[in-house]
Amino acid sequence: MHAHDSSLRAYLRGSFPTVRDVDDVVQESYVRIWKANPAEPIQSARAFLFRIARHLALDWLRHDRVSPIDAVTDFSTLSVLDHGPGVAEAASMAEETALLLTAIDALPARCREIIILRKLRGLAQKEIAAQLGLSEQTVQVQIGRGVRKCEEFLRRRGVSR
Repeated sequence: MHAHDSSLRAYLRGSFPTVRDVDDVVQESYVRIWKANPAEPIQSARAFLFRIARHLALDWLRHDRVSPIDAVTDFSTLSVLDHGPGVAEAASMAEETALLLTAIDALPARCREIIILRKLRGLAQKEIAAQLGLSEQTVQVQIGRGVRKCEEFLRRRGVSR
């Protein structure tokens, strides 16, 4: 197995450049091979080693995507104070967001679809018109109506700009 060590490291660095520690993947691959109890004889030790290493690297990348860990080398650069919104402000924003979603949900179907495409997905009026088979003027009118109706809905519930 160790005869393939350098080619395995090169493969991992080339195929998975964002894996933080290739040496750990290689070491864990050897451990997995040592613990393996295959049902059939291994035809190619190199292919088996590379397959295990590839699966490990993919698992580590998935794990890093779900719970990324950023290495900190200089603790003096870390801010101890939380500059984000306070609990009350966050709760208020969550409530306003829920109200806005309710307001959008109360719009007529075509108007709601256009508002979602424009305001939430960020599509241009021209793209929306092409996608829905409408004129740009119709899209513009529907956006105006939708925004007005949402503002009225929120104003009736005590939310102001």
